Amino acid sequence: MDIREIKPVSPEECEQVGSMAKEIWTEHYAGILSAGQIDYMVETFQSPQAISQQIKEGYQYYWICYDGQPVGYLAIHPEDTSLFLSKIYIRRPFRGKKLSTCAVHYLTLLCQERGWDRIWLTVNKHNAGSIAAYKRLGFVKTRELVTDIGQGYVMDDDIMELMISQKEASL
Repeated sequence: MDIREIKPVSPEECEQVGSMAKEIWTEHYAGILSAGQIDYMVETFQSPQAISQQIKEGYQYYWICYDGQPVGYLAIHPEDTSLFLSKIYIRRPFRGKKLSTCAVHYLTLLCQERGWDRIWLTVNKHNAGSIAAYKRLGFVKTRELVTDIGQGYVMDDDIMELMISQKEASL
């Protein structure tokens, strides 16, 4: 059937998102970050409690669905003239099915509808696969950022941006 859909995460679904985050982060970052840093980051940024708090602070979480089933998620935070793509994660068996393309298209339409000029994100500078995927989607590296996240860990990231043309939008 191959139906791709983006739908909002309800506050009651934070537990499910946290569980999916733990699965994806543990698998995806194993060759990039230490197990200790992965565990710390999941607990600090992607536990059900952290997700719930982020939603209260204005972050919006969405399921990325394939054939009606949640297979990934994304989180965004609107800013003055731009949209911060805080998270976009897809379970391994569903990568390569153009789900990120679908999600970015949805976000592009959202930006056009609301008059935002760009989508920006941070990505670990050693995360070659994700960087390549973002480049294919039209994102370009604009700068680097090192952030102390506590417990002796840092996020060593590239900031990438996708400029949005303000064409007619319809969601």
